Amino acid sequence: MRRRDFISFFGGAAAAWSLAARAQQSDRVRRIGVLMAYAEDNPDGKPRLAAFAKGLQELGWIDGRNIRIEYRWSAGDAERTRKYAAELVALSPDVILAGNTSTVGPLQQATHTVPIVFAGVVDPVGAGFVNSLARPGGNITGFTQFEYGMSGKWLELLKEVAPGVARAAVLRDVTIAGTGEFAAIQAVAPPLGVEVSPLGSRDAGEIERGIADFARSPNGGLVVATGATAVGHRELITKLAARHRLPAITRTASSSPSAA
Repeated sequence: MRRRDFISFFGGAAAAWSLAARAQQSDRVRRIGVLMAYAEDNPDGKPRLAAFAKGLQELGWIDGRNIRIEYRWSAGDAERTRKYAAELVALSPDVILAGNTSTVGPLQQATHTVPIVFAGVVDPVGAGFVNSLARPGGNITGFTQFEYGMSGKWLELLKEVAPGVARAAVLRDVTIAGTGEFAAIQAVAPPLGVEVSPLGSRDAGEIERGIADFARSPNGGLVVATGATAVGHRELITKLAARHRLPAITRTASSSPSAA
């Protein structure tokens, strides 16, 4: 099983665990909300949901039989994410599965009572979703993809594949507060002789303008951090990096960095 399927499988299992304790108490059909940061036709979302359904089925939960799953696809759009978060909460589900950091925040604002399980948050403590990794507290729990401190390795890798890089733009979702990714990258920049600066990625226009402006000066490189908008626009980012001749380290759907 690939890493992304492994993570998503346990996301499905975690959602099911919150229901399993009540499985024998009632014949009522349970309702699960799923808020995905992908577009509905995004190929990366399908294997994740397949793993989710498999995890539920292995625990005895079958969509259309004893559970009903309500899906919402935000396609990395912040306004749409808030809208769908409110819609799912209004349905009074037994639990909500959140795809990543960008979907957990709006759900947290929409409810403090409905259980929320996340499957891909980098720094849930820093983002304010849980009190601690050992004792989450509240109504939110889940799984992290990796320890955010390793984000500094992305800049080290960029410098290794492109030694001439003296400036690095970190493309990040500025709507996601609290994560330590950018700080981790900043911490390793001085020894590498690289000046780092953040670039917003709220939409395609901001990404295109930011990269074009950054590329006007020489010796630049690009680091693409986590965030639904970066994932949703990764093809655009790849094209822009090639157009402006910027060596880039990007995050793939499998949570591993890749060089471009």
